Amino acid sequence: MSYTLKLYAFEDASHEELQAAQRRFREALEATLGDASLVVPVYVAYMKLVATYGEAPAEDVLTPAELEIFSQWQTAESAAMTAALGPNRYMGDAQFEIRAQP
Repeated sequence: MSYTLKLYAFEDASHEELQAAQRRFREALEATLGDASLVVPVYVAYMKLVATYGEAPAEDVLTPAELEIFSQWQTAESAAMTAALGPNRYMGDAQFEIRAQP
């Protein structure tokens, strides 16, 4: 399943800098999850877990499968944020939006 990725930066960044950050984010996210086709399903499952248990649930309330998904997404998102914002610390307040495309 394909997806779109958009960076929202709260500080000044050029169009080229934003595009480069989005590319780095996407590449790191896909590499960490193992394939681009896993981004949307893992993200959707993660968001359902957050809606159910909150952003920082105790590990003992999650099933082993839920914990795996939760951990996979957090690891991938962390790697992607680091890749995207690395030397560009002025974009530290950036947020990313991921949307599935039909």
